[in-house]
Amino acid sequence: MVRLRDLGLSIGSLPAGANNAITDVEGVRVGVTTLISGHGPLRVGHGPVRTGVTVVVPSNDIAREPLFAGSHRLNGNGELTGL
Repeated sequence: MVRLRDLGLSIGSLPAGANNAITDVEGVRVGVTTLISGHGPLRVGHGPVRTGVTVVVPSNDIAREPLFAGSHRLNGNGELTGL
């Protein structure tokens, strides 16, 4: 996969970090989990299941700097919804 930086392009005016990642920003933490269970055709209530979650925590002090929450879903009909 070709990245923008590989083409000499960049977004914004700040330089990229050492890993060119959101976690290059001091204090930012990212957690990811994926659940894959079952295979074959869908059996309602049994699976298969393909789901996951990503959490970006921009501060170590969430008591003083509360987090905003949002969610996005891509359902089996190919519809993307969010809030």
